[in-house]
Amino acid sequence: MWPRVLGLAASSLGVAGLLAWLTPWPQWAWAGAVGGALLWQAWDHRRWRVVLQWLRDPQAATMPEFGGAWGELLARVRKPIKSANRKARKAQARLQEFLSAIQSAPNGVVLLSKEGAIEWCNLMAGEHLGFDAKRDLGQRIRNLVRDPAFIEYLNQKDFSRPVEIDGRDARPGHPQRIALQIFPYAKGRRLLLTRDVTAIELAEAMRRDFVANVSHEIRSPLTVINGFIETLQTLDLDESQRRHFLDLMAQQARRMQALVDDLLTLSRLEGSPAPDASHWVDVAALVDEVAAQARALAEVLHQGRQSLEVRAGPALMVAGSQAELASALSNLANNAVRYTPADGHIEMGWLWLPDESVEFFVHDDGPGIEPEHLPRLTERFYRVDRSRSRETGGTGLGLAIVKHVAQRHGGQLLIDSVVGHGSTFRLRLPPARVTPMESGEAGRLASVPSLERHGARPTSGVGARS
Repeated sequence: MWPRVLGLAASSLGVAGLLAWLTPWPQWAWAGAVGGALLWQAWDHRRWRVVLQWLRDPQAATMPEFGGAWGELLARVRKPIKSANRKARKAQARLQEFLSAIQSAPNGVVLLSKEGAIEWCNLMAGEHLGFDAKRDLGQRIRNLVRDPAFIEYLNQKDFSRPVEIDGRDARPGHPQRIALQIFPYAKGRRLLLTRDVTAIELAEAMRRDFVANVSHEIRSPLTVINGFIETLQTLDLDESQRRHFLDLMAQQARRMQALVDDLLTLSRLEGSPAPDASHWVDVAALVDEVAAQARALAEVLHQGRQSLEVRAGPALMVAGSQAELASALSNLANNAVRYTPADGHIEMGWLWLPDESVEFFVHDDGPGIEPEHLPRLTERFYRVDRSRSRETGGTGLGLAIVKHVAQRHGGQLLIDSVVGHGSTFRLRLPPARVTPMESGEAGRLASVPSLERHGARPTSGVGARS
């Protein structure tokens, strides 16, 4: 408003001065001309200040509207300013996308100043190192991460290799290892990257244990066989002694063969694609076949004193590999036969649960398994009683095979055991792999009261046995 008022006043005084010049009182002409010039200068100064203020904060929506030279200047300046603002907004949006990507990364990222203070970090770095990603900005990293190995790493200033420390969630029985490495950049600043390497270290430990266990399991029968061979070569034995030694050698050879077969089975399960849903297996026929094999094993081990009963569920078909499912159920049933006393009783069968999943179960009334062993039963070569496992012919890989078969079919292996009351092993497959042989809901079982009387629900599967 004021620029317009000043402009009108300057114009009015100028006109007044011109009229005064043409009148008999020329002395007023000079006064009008000087006054108009002063007012015009004030008005132009005012426009200059408005333009300067806009240039300091150029917002297109608030750009002043002037005519004349100032208007042309604003029009020429406005275009590059709008272009610069547009590029700045795009750069800001790209920066936010980049920071969001870093926030979502599984690794931690910390930007450190020349003095070692935290300038920026993502949330994962805070979780790995135990500080708050917002509250602790500006704090020195050495004051927040006080692990001696990390402090020494900072002091020696040799960042060619990472250093490993315990994570903040590490506790006895639940290790957590975090790898940290620093990368200098930009005039003394440093980039700190963190990575959770717990799974990698556990996998490496499992690999070492696996190699050691395989070597041990193969070396033992080889030692026995070599000893018998030397005996046969050096001693003059009668026929009965030779036959006895040969039988023992054959037993150890079968043990090695079983171990190799299980190792090949595990390798095939881990290296091949999961079974599709194009092949359907008759559940009743599958269980009957496995039960017949288990009864034959019980006849050999317990001379027919052990009983095995099949508790059939509804007529169902499951989609998957018949060979893999038979192998898994055979491992469960054979474990029950081996570890249940001669006068014990075993039940196996299947249930169709309310959510339409199928559950194969094997229940025995054997000695049971202590709770501390249950989480580790599916580990390769893990045994509750090593000496007894070898006596019964187990390789220590049976339950690992069952677990892999369950996972490849989208299911799970559940284990439940009560010391002194036996164990129950369940192999559960999802509804997508189950279909009834006949329509209708007849025969579906919503609970398992027949097994509860044994003191263990069929909620667990194979375990510490193989």
